[in-house]
Amino acid sequence: MKETVRVASGQGFWGDLLTAPVDQVRRGPIDYLMLDYLAEVTMSIMQKQRARDPESGYARDFVALMREILPDCVEKDIKVLSNAGGVNVEGCADAIRDTARDLGIEGLKIGVVTGDDVLPRLGEFLDKGIAIDNMDTGESLAGILDKVQAANVYLGAGPLVEALGKGARIVVGGRLTDTGLTLAPLMHEFGWTFEDWDLIAAGTIAGHIIECGAQCSGGNCQYDWENIPDLEDVGFPIIEARADGTFTVTKHEGTGGRVNVQSVKEQLLYEMGDPHDYITPDVIADFTTIHLSDEGENRVGVHGIKGNPNTEFYKVSIAYSAGWKSVGTLVYSYPDAYEKAKAADRILRARLQKLGLEFDTVLTEFVGVNATHGHLAGEPSKDIPEVQMRIGVRGDDREAVSRFTKEIAPLILTGPPAVTGFAGGRPKVEEIMAYFPALIPKDLIETKVEIIET
Repeated sequence: MKETVRVASGQGFWGDLLTAPVDQVRRGPIDYLMLDYLAEVTMSIMQKQRARDPESGYARDFVALMREILPDCVEKDIKVLSNAGGVNVEGCADAIRDTARDLGIEGLKIGVVTGDDVLPRLGEFLDKGIAIDNMDTGESLAGILDKVQAANVYLGAGPLVEALGKGARIVVGGRLTDTGLTLAPLMHEFGWTFEDWDLIAAGTIAGHIIECGAQCSGGNCQYDWENIPDLEDVGFPIIEARADGTFTVTKHEGTGGRVNVQSVKEQLLYEMGDPHDYITPDVIADFTTIHLSDEGENRVGVHGIKGNPNTEFYKVSIAYSAGWKSVGTLVYSYPDAYEKAKAADRILRARLQKLGLEFDTVLTEFVGVNATHGHLAGEPSKDIPEVQMRIGVRGDDREAVSRFTKEIAPLILTGPPAVTGFAGGRPKVEEIMAYFPALIPKDLIETKVEIIET
Protein backbone atom coordinates (compact mmCIF):
# COMPACT_ATOMS: atom_id res chain seq x y z
CA MET A 1 0.00 0.00 0.00
CA LYS A 2 1.28 3.46 -0.89
CA GLU A 3 2.02 5.83 1.97
CA THR A 4 0.71 8.81 -0.02
CA VAL A 5 -1.63 9.00 -3.00
CA ARG A 6 -1.63 12.14 -5.14
CA VAL A 7 -4.96 12.97 -6.79
CA ALA A 8 -4.88 15.98 -9.11
CA SER A 9 -7.80 18.06 -10.33
CA GLY A 10 -7.62 18.86 -14.02
CA GLN A 11 -11.10 20.17 -14.80
CA GLY A 12 -13.66 22.02 -12.70
CA PHE A 13 -16.40 22.19 -15.34
CA TRP A 14 -17.00 21.61 -19.04
CA GLY A 15 -15.12 24.48 -20.66
CA ASP A 16 -12.42 24.90 -18.00
CA LEU A 17 -8.78 25.74 -18.79
CA LEU A 18 -7.66 23.31 -21.51
CA THR A 19 -4.01 23.37 -20.48
CA ALA A 20 -4.68 22.48 -16.83
CA PRO A 21 -4.88 18.67 -17.12
CA VAL A 22 -1.85 18.65 -19.42
CA ASP A 23 0.12 20.60 -16.82
CA GLN A 24 -1.03 18.27 -14.04
CA VAL A 25 0.32 15.28 -15.95
CA ARG A 26 3.57 16.84 -17.16
CA ARG A 27 4.73 19.34 -14.53
CA GLY A 28 5.06 17.09 -11.52
CA PRO A 29 4.25 13.70 -10.00
CA ILE A 30 0.63 12.53 -9.62
CA ASP A 31 -1.04 9.15 -9.31
CA TYR A 32 -4.57 10.03 -10.42
CA LEU A 33 -6.12 12.74 -12.56
CA MET A 34 -9.77 13.55 -11.87
CA LEU A 35 -11.78 15.51 -14.44
CA ASP A 36 -15.19 16.93 -13.57
CA TYR A 37 -17.15 18.01 -16.65
CA LEU A 38 -20.74 18.06 -15.46
CA ALA A 39 -23.15 20.55 -13.92
CA GLU A 40 -26.92 20.28 -13.58
CA VAL A 41 -27.67 22.09 -16.83
CA THR A 42 -24.92 20.23 -18.72
CA MET A 43 -26.90 17.00 -18.80
CA SER A 44 -29.84 18.61 -20.60
CA ILE A 45 -27.46 20.23 -23.11
CA MET A 46 -25.90 16.86 -23.83
CA GLN A 47 -29.33 15.21 -24.08
CA LYS A 48 -30.32 17.72 -26.76
CA GLN A 49 -27.07 17.10 -28.61
CA ARG A 50 -27.71 13.38 -28.64
CA ALA A 51 -31.29 13.89 -29.82
CA ARG A 52 -29.84 15.64 -32.89
CA ASP A 53 -26.95 13.20 -33.29
CA PRO A 54 -27.03 9.76 -31.59
CA GLU A 55 -23.22 9.65 -31.69
CA SER A 56 -22.87 12.74 -29.47
CA GLY A 57 -23.99 13.49 -25.91
CA TYR A 58 -20.60 13.49 -24.18
CA ALA A 59 -17.73 15.94 -23.65
CA ARG A 60 -15.71 15.66 -26.86
CA ASP A 61 -13.05 17.85 -25.25
CA PHE A 62 -12.20 14.84 -23.10
CA VAL A 63 -11.39 12.71 -26.14
CA ALA A 64 -9.11 15.39 -27.59
CA LEU A 65 -7.41 15.73 -24.20
CA MET A 66 -6.80 12.00 -23.92
CA ARG A 67 -5.23 11.97 -27.37
CA GLU A 68 -2.68 14.46 -26.03
CA ILE A 69 -1.95 13.04 -22.58
CA LEU A 70 -2.67 9.31 -22.83
CA PRO A 71 0.91 8.38 -23.77
CA ASP A 72 2.14 10.36 -20.73
CA CYS A 73 -0.40 8.64 -18.47
CA VAL A 74 0.69 5.20 -19.64
CA GLU A 75 4.38 6.03 -19.26
CA LYS A 76 3.93 7.52 -15.76
CA ASP A 77 1.27 5.06 -14.56
CA ILE A 78 -1.35 7.77 -14.05
CA LYS A 79 -4.99 6.73 -13.88
CA VAL A 80 -7.80 9.02 -15.07
CA LEU A 81 -11.34 9.26 -13.70
CA SER A 82 -13.99 11.40 -15.37
CA ASN A 83 -17.73 11.98 -15.72
CA ALA A 84 -17.21 13.19 -19.30
CA GLY A 85 -19.54 10.44 -20.56
CA GLY A 86 -22.57 12.63 -19.99
CA VAL A 87 -25.62 10.92 -21.50
CA ASN A 88 -23.62 8.72 -23.87
CA VAL A 89 -21.05 6.97 -21.71
CA GLU A 90 -20.59 4.05 -24.10
CA GLY A 91 -19.97 6.41 -27.01
CA CYS A 92 -17.38 8.33 -25.01
CA ALA A 93 -15.61 5.14 -23.93
CA ASP A 94 -15.55 3.84 -27.50
CA ALA A 95 -14.02 7.11 -28.66
CA ILE A 96 -11.29 6.79 -26.02
CA ARG A 97 -10.62 3.19 -27.07
CA ASP A 98 -10.35 4.25 -30.73
CA THR A 99 -8.00 7.07 -29.75
CA ALA A 100 -5.77 4.67 -27.82
CA ARG A 101 -5.65 2.32 -30.80
CA ASP A 102 -4.74 5.21 -33.09
CA LEU A 103 -1.88 5.98 -30.72
CA GLY A 104 -0.73 2.37 -30.81
CA ILE A 105 -1.48 1.76 -27.13
CA GLU A 106 -2.38 -1.88 -26.55
CA GLY A 107 -3.89 -3.54 -23.50
CA LEU A 108 -5.41 -0.32 -22.14
CA LYS A 109 -8.40 -1.07 -19.89
CA ILE A 110 -11.23 1.45 -19.86
CA GLY A 111 -13.88 1.27 -17.14
CA VAL A 112 -17.40 2.16 -18.29
CA VAL A 113 -19.86 3.12 -15.54
CA THR A 114 -23.56 3.32 -16.43
CA GLY A 115 -26.86 3.28 -14.59
CA ASP A 116 -27.24 6.95 -13.70
CA ASP A 117 -29.59 7.77 -16.61
CA VAL A 118 -33.15 7.12 -15.39
CA LEU A 119 -35.00 9.20 -17.99
CA PRO A 120 -36.66 6.14 -19.61
CA ARG A 121 -37.81 4.85 -16.19
CA LEU A 122 -39.50 7.92 -14.73
CA GLY A 123 -43.00 6.90 -15.91
CA GLU A 124 -42.45 3.41 -14.54
CA PHE A 125 -41.48 4.79 -11.13
CA LEU A 126 -44.56 7.01 -10.95
CA ASP A 127 -46.84 4.17 -12.07
CA LYS A 128 -45.52 2.09 -9.17
CA GLY A 129 -46.48 4.84 -6.73
CA ILE A 130 -42.93 5.97 -6.02
CA ALA A 131 -43.01 9.60 -4.93
CA ILE A 132 -40.61 11.78 -6.91
CA ASP A 133 -41.12 15.25 -5.51
CA ASN A 134 -39.14 18.47 -5.90
CA MET A 135 -36.88 18.81 -2.84
CA ASP A 136 -37.34 22.58 -2.79
CA THR A 137 -41.04 23.04 -3.62
CA GLY A 138 -42.69 19.68 -2.93
CA GLU A 139 -44.12 19.66 -6.47
CA SER A 140 -44.72 16.18 -7.92
CA LEU A 141 -42.82 15.12 -11.01
CA ALA A 142 -46.11 14.01 -12.54
CA GLY A 143 -46.98 17.64 -13.30
CA ILE A 144 -44.00 18.14 -15.60
CA LEU A 145 -43.25 14.60 -16.78
CA ASP A 146 -44.02 15.41 -20.42
CA LYS A 147 -41.49 18.28 -20.34
CA VAL A 148 -38.53 16.36 -18.88
CA GLN A 149 -35.37 16.42 -21.01
CA ALA A 150 -32.89 14.62 -18.74
CA ALA A 151 -32.91 12.71 -15.46
CA ASN A 152 -29.70 11.46 -13.90
CA VAL A 153 -28.91 9.97 -10.52
CA TYR A 154 -25.80 11.20 -8.70
CA LEU A 155 -23.73 8.02 -8.39
CA GLY A 156 -21.03 7.84 -5.75
CA ALA A 157 -17.61 6.25 -5.56
CA GLY A 158 -18.75 2.61 -5.49
CA PRO A 159 -18.72 1.81 -9.22
CA LEU A 160 -15.50 3.77 -9.67
CA VAL A 161 -13.79 1.66 -7.02
CA GLU A 162 -15.11 -1.44 -8.76
CA ALA A 163 -13.70 -0.30 -12.11
CA LEU A 164 -10.29 0.44 -10.59
CA GLY A 165 -10.35 -2.97 -8.93
CA LYS A 166 -10.83 -4.55 -12.36
CA GLY A 167 -7.68 -2.88 -13.61
CA ALA A 168 -9.09 0.14 -15.41
CA ARG A 169 -6.57 2.87 -16.22
CA ILE A 170 -9.28 5.19 -17.56
CA VAL A 171 -12.74 5.29 -15.96
CA VAL A 172 -15.60 7.08 -17.69
CA GLY A 173 -19.11 7.63 -16.36
CA GLY A 174 -22.10 9.91 -16.58
CA ARG A 175 -23.49 11.76 -13.54
CA LEU A 176 -20.77 10.67 -11.14
CA THR A 177 -20.47 12.97 -8.14
CA ASP A 178 -17.63 15.47 -8.16
CA THR A 179 -16.44 14.20 -4.79
CA GLY A 180 -16.57 10.52 -5.81
CA LEU A 181 -13.95 11.11 -8.48
CA THR A 182 -11.41 11.85 -5.74
CA LEU A 183 -12.75 9.51 -3.06
CA ALA A 184 -12.64 6.39 -5.26
CA PRO A 185 -8.86 6.35 -5.79
CA LEU A 186 -8.29 6.66 -2.05
CA MET A 187 -10.67 3.81 -1.29
CA HIS A 188 -8.99 1.68 -3.94
CA GLU A 189 -5.43 2.41 -2.80
CA PHE A 190 -5.98 2.31 0.96
CA GLY A 191 -8.62 -0.40 1.17
CA TRP A 192 -11.19 1.81 2.87
CA THR A 193 -14.69 0.34 3.13
CA PHE A 194 -18.06 2.09 3.09
CA GLU A 195 -18.34 1.48 6.84
CA ASP A 196 -15.24 3.58 7.53
CA TRP A 197 -17.40 6.67 7.81
CA ASP A 198 -14.71 9.07 9.03
CA LEU A 199 -12.32 8.00 6.27
CA ILE A 200 -15.03 8.20 3.61
CA ALA A 201 -15.92 11.68 4.88
CA ALA A 202 -12.26 12.71 4.66
CA GLY A 203 -12.01 11.50 1.07
CA THR A 204 -15.27 13.23 0.24
CA ILE A 205 -14.10 16.56 1.62
CA ALA A 206 -10.82 16.15 -0.23
CA GLY A 207 -12.91 15.81 -3.38
CA HIS A 208 -15.01 18.84 -2.46
CA ILE A 209 -11.89 20.97 -2.04
CA ILE A 210 -10.48 20.22 -5.50
CA GLU A 211 -13.70 19.63 -7.48
CA CYS A 212 -13.81 23.21 -8.80
CA GLY A 213 -10.26 23.20 -10.09
CA ALA A 214 -8.27 26.37 -9.47
CA GLN A 215 -11.00 27.87 -7.28
CA CYS A 216 -9.01 26.60 -4.28
CA SER A 217 -5.59 27.45 -5.66
CA GLY A 218 -6.01 31.16 -6.32
CA GLY A 219 -8.68 31.45 -8.99
CA ASN A 220 -11.88 33.32 -8.06
CA CYS A 221 -10.35 33.92 -4.64
CA GLN A 222 -11.48 36.98 -2.68
CA TYR A 223 -8.74 36.95 -0.02
CA ASP A 224 -5.78 39.15 -0.98
CA TRP A 225 -6.68 38.64 -4.63
CA GLU A 226 -4.51 41.49 -5.86
CA ASN A 227 -1.35 39.71 -4.71
CA ILE A 228 -2.05 36.19 -5.96
CA PRO A 229 0.91 35.50 -8.27
CA ASP A 230 0.92 34.41 -11.91
CA LEU A 231 -2.73 33.55 -12.45
CA GLU A 232 -1.92 33.35 -16.16
CA ASP A 233 -0.07 30.13 -15.25
CA VAL A 234 -2.32 29.04 -12.36
CA GLY A 235 -1.58 25.64 -10.90
CA PHE A 236 -4.58 23.40 -10.32
CA PRO A 237 -4.86 21.72 -6.90
CA ILE A 238 -3.54 18.34 -5.84
CA ILE A 239 -4.51 16.22 -2.84
CA GLU A 240 -1.73 14.29 -1.10
CA ALA A 241 -3.76 11.75 0.87
CA ARG A 242 -2.73 9.27 3.54
CA ALA A 243 -4.35 6.07 4.77
CA ASP A 244 -5.39 7.60 8.10
CA GLY A 245 -7.67 10.11 6.35
CA THR A 246 -5.41 13.14 6.71
CA PHE A 247 -4.35 14.95 3.57
CA THR A 248 -2.54 17.98 2.24
CA VAL A 249 -3.80 20.39 -0.42
CA THR A 250 -1.04 21.63 -2.70
CA LYS A 251 -0.09 22.25 -6.35
CA HIS A 252 2.90 21.64 -8.58
CA GLU A 253 6.03 23.66 -7.84
CA GLY A 254 6.68 26.44 -10.30
CA THR A 255 3.04 27.05 -11.14
CA GLY A 256 1.11 30.22 -10.41
CA GLY A 257 -1.75 30.84 -8.05
CA ARG A 258 -1.73 30.21 -4.33
CA VAL A 259 -2.84 27.49 -1.92
CA ASN A 260 -3.30 28.71 1.62
CA VAL A 261 -5.74 28.32 4.49
CA GLN A 262 -7.89 31.17 3.22
CA SER A 263 -8.18 29.85 -0.34
CA VAL A 264 -9.15 26.40 0.95
CA LYS A 265 -11.71 27.90 3.35
CA GLU A 266 -13.36 29.79 0.51
CA GLN A 267 -13.75 26.59 -1.50
CA LEU A 268 -15.05 24.66 1.52
CA LEU A 269 -17.94 27.14 1.77
CA TYR A 270 -18.91 26.53 -1.85
CA GLU A 271 -22.33 24.78 -2.01
CA MET A 272 -21.84 23.56 1.53
CA GLY A 273 -25.44 23.78 2.80
CA ASP A 274 -25.84 22.48 6.35
CA PRO A 275 -22.25 22.23 7.64
CA HIS A 276 -23.16 19.34 9.95
CA ASP A 277 -24.81 17.33 7.17
CA TYR A 278 -23.05 17.48 3.81
CA ILE A 279 -24.96 14.67 2.12
CA THR A 280 -23.44 12.61 -0.68
CA PRO A 281 -24.29 9.12 -1.94
CA ASP A 282 -21.31 7.80 0.01
CA VAL A 283 -21.43 9.51 3.40
CA ILE A 284 -22.77 12.42 5.42
CA ALA A 285 -19.73 14.56 6.13
CA ASP A 286 -19.52 16.98 9.07
CA PHE A 287 -17.79 20.15 7.91
CA THR A 288 -17.64 21.48 11.48
CA THR A 289 -14.98 18.86 12.27
CA ILE A 290 -12.55 20.03 9.59
CA HIS A 291 -9.21 21.31 10.88
CA LEU A 292 -6.86 23.24 8.59
CA SER A 293 -3.19 23.93 9.21
CA ASP A 294 -0.49 25.86 7.39
CA GLU A 295 2.18 23.37 6.30
CA GLY A 296 4.33 25.86 4.44
CA GLU A 297 4.23 27.60 1.08
CA ASN A 298 1.30 26.33 -1.02
CA ARG A 299 0.60 23.49 1.42
CA VAL A 300 -2.49 23.22 3.66
CA GLY A 301 -3.02 20.25 5.95
CA VAL A 302 -6.52 18.88 6.60
CA HIS A 303 -7.40 16.52 9.45
CA GLY A 304 -9.92 15.61 12.15
CA ILE A 305 -12.85 14.99 9.78
CA LYS A 306 -15.86 13.02 10.98
CA GLY A 307 -18.61 11.34 9.00
CA ASN A 308 -21.94 9.60 9.49
CA PRO A 309 -23.69 6.75 7.62
CA ASN A 310 -25.09 7.57 4.21
CA THR A 311 -28.80 7.71 3.44
CA GLU A 312 -31.01 5.21 1.60
CA PHE A 313 -31.64 7.67 -1.21
CA TYR A 314 -29.87 8.93 -4.29
CA LYS A 315 -30.37 12.49 -5.43
CA VAL A 316 -31.66 12.70 -8.97
CA SER A 317 -31.12 15.78 -11.13
CA ILE A 318 -34.03 16.34 -13.50
CA ALA A 319 -34.01 19.01 -16.21
CA TYR A 320 -37.24 20.03 -17.93
CA SER A 321 -38.37 22.53 -20.51
CA ALA A 322 -39.82 25.63 -18.83
CA GLY A 323 -40.53 28.00 -21.69
CA TRP A 324 -38.42 30.47 -23.65
CA LYS A 325 -36.20 33.46 -22.97
CA SER A 326 -34.26 36.17 -24.74
CA VAL A 327 -31.92 38.91 -23.58
CA GLY A 328 -30.94 42.09 -25.41
CA THR A 329 -28.55 44.93 -24.58
CA LEU A 330 -27.76 48.50 -25.56
CA VAL A 331 -25.09 50.84 -24.17
CA TYR A 332 -25.78 54.54 -23.44
CA SER A 333 -22.96 57.02 -22.97
CA TYR A 334 -22.28 60.31 -21.16
CA PRO A 335 -23.89 62.70 -20.55
CA ASP A 336 -26.89 61.42 -18.59
CA ALA A 337 -26.03 57.80 -19.38
CA TYR A 338 -28.18 56.29 -16.62
CA GLU A 339 -31.17 58.54 -17.42
CA LYS A 340 -30.97 57.55 -21.08
CA ALA A 341 -30.82 53.85 -20.21
CA LYS A 342 -33.85 54.14 -17.91
CA ALA A 343 -35.75 56.03 -20.60
CA ALA A 344 -34.95 53.31 -23.16
CA ASP A 345 -36.26 50.69 -20.77
CA ARG A 346 -39.46 52.65 -20.22
CA ILE A 347 -40.01 53.15 -23.96
CA LEU A 348 -39.38 49.48 -24.75
CA ARG A 349 -41.77 48.24 -22.09
CA ALA A 350 -44.49 50.60 -23.37
CA ARG A 351 -44.05 49.28 -26.90
CA LEU A 352 -44.26 45.67 -25.74
CA GLN A 353 -47.49 46.48 -23.90
CA LYS A 354 -48.91 48.25 -26.96
CA LEU A 355 -48.17 45.15 -29.04
CA GLY A 356 -50.14 43.05 -26.55
CA LEU A 357 -47.14 40.87 -25.70
CA GLU A 358 -47.33 39.12 -22.36
CA PHE A 359 -44.48 37.43 -20.52
CA ASP A 360 -44.04 35.63 -17.23
CA THR A 361 -41.11 37.93 -16.44
CA VAL A 362 -39.60 41.11 -17.85
CA LEU A 363 -36.33 41.93 -16.10
CA THR A 364 -34.09 44.94 -16.66
CA GLU A 365 -30.60 45.43 -15.25
CA PHE A 366 -28.40 48.47 -15.66
CA VAL A 367 -24.86 47.16 -15.93
CA GLY A 368 -22.43 49.60 -14.37
CA VAL A 369 -25.09 50.74 -11.91
CA ASN A 370 -27.02 47.96 -10.18
CA ALA A 371 -26.70 44.66 -12.05
CA THR A 372 -24.62 43.14 -9.25
CA HIS A 373 -26.00 44.72 -6.08
CA GLY A 374 -29.53 45.76 -7.07
CA HIS A 375 -31.10 48.46 -4.92
CA LEU A 376 -28.19 48.28 -2.48
CA ALA A 377 -26.01 49.99 -5.08
CA GLY A 378 -27.79 53.32 -4.61
CA GLU A 379 -27.87 56.09 -7.18
CA PRO A 380 -24.83 56.40 -9.47
CA SER A 381 -22.81 59.52 -10.09
CA LYS A 382 -24.31 61.97 -12.56
CA ASP A 383 -21.01 61.76 -14.40
CA ILE A 384 -21.06 57.99 -14.93
CA PRO A 385 -19.47 57.52 -18.37
CA GLU A 386 -21.61 54.66 -19.69
CA VAL A 387 -24.43 52.28 -18.74
CA GLN A 388 -25.54 49.09 -20.40
CA MET A 389 -29.28 48.43 -20.41
CA ARG A 390 -29.77 44.66 -20.30
CA ILE A 391 -33.36 43.52 -20.62
CA GLY A 392 -34.68 39.99 -20.76
CA VAL A 393 -38.06 38.30 -21.08
CA ARG A 394 -39.26 34.77 -20.42
CA GLY A 395 -42.55 33.01 -21.09
CA ASP A 396 -44.28 29.98 -22.58
CA ASP A 397 -45.16 31.71 -25.87
CA ARG A 398 -42.15 31.39 -28.16
CA GLU A 399 -43.69 33.72 -30.74
CA ALA A 400 -44.07 36.48 -28.16
CA VAL A 401 -40.44 36.06 -27.08
CA SER A 402 -39.35 36.11 -30.72
CA ARG A 403 -41.30 39.33 -31.30
CA PHE A 404 -39.49 40.94 -28.37
CA THR A 405 -36.15 40.36 -30.11
CA LYS A 406 -37.25 42.68 -32.94
CA GLU A 407 -37.83 45.64 -30.63
CA ILE A 408 -34.23 46.22 -29.47
CA ALA A 409 -32.61 47.53 -32.66
CA PRO A 410 -35.35 50.14 -33.39
CA LEU A 411 -34.42 51.92 -30.15
CA ILE A 412 -31.17 53.03 -31.78
CA LEU A 413 -32.93 55.61 -33.95
CA THR A 414 -36.25 55.91 -32.09
CA GLY A 415 -35.02 56.23 -28.53
CA PRO A 416 -32.56 58.23 -26.42
CA PRO A 417 -29.34 59.48 -28.05
CA ALA A 418 -25.70 58.41 -27.78
CA VAL A 419 -26.34 54.67 -27.99
CA THR A 420 -24.02 51.87 -29.06
CA GLY A 421 -23.31 48.25 -28.25
CA PHE A 422 -25.75 46.59 -30.66
CA ALA A 423 -23.77 44.02 -32.56
CA GLY A 424 -24.17 40.46 -33.70
CA GLY A 425 -27.77 40.78 -34.87
CA ARG A 426 -30.98 40.29 -32.97
CA PRO A 427 -30.97 38.56 -29.58
CA LYS A 428 -31.41 34.80 -29.67
CA VAL A 429 -34.47 32.93 -28.46
CA GLU A 430 -33.40 30.13 -26.13
CA GLU A 431 -35.27 27.33 -24.45
CA ILE A 432 -35.25 27.49 -20.65
CA MET A 433 -34.09 24.40 -18.81
CA ALA A 434 -35.41 24.32 -15.25
CA TYR A 435 -33.91 22.23 -12.47
CA PHE A 436 -35.98 19.70 -10.52
CA PRO A 437 -33.98 18.06 -7.69
CA ALA A 438 -35.53 14.96 -6.11
CA LEU A 439 -34.71 11.84 -4.10
CA ILE A 440 -35.12 8.26 -5.22
CA PRO A 441 -34.54 5.03 -3.25
CA LYS A 442 -31.15 3.51 -3.93
CA ASP A 443 -32.57 0.02 -4.31
CA LEU A 444 -34.28 1.09 -7.55
CA ILE A 445 -30.99 1.96 -9.23
CA GLU A 446 -28.69 -0.60 -10.79
CA THR A 447 -25.20 0.50 -11.74
CA LYS A 448 -23.14 -1.42 -14.28
CA VAL A 449 -19.38 -1.53 -14.62
CA GLU A 450 -17.84 -2.90 -17.78
CA ILE A 451 -14.24 -3.07 -18.92
CA ILE A 452 -13.34 -2.58 -22.56
CA GLU A 453 -9.78 -3.05 -23.77
CA THR A 454 -7.67 -1.86 -26.67
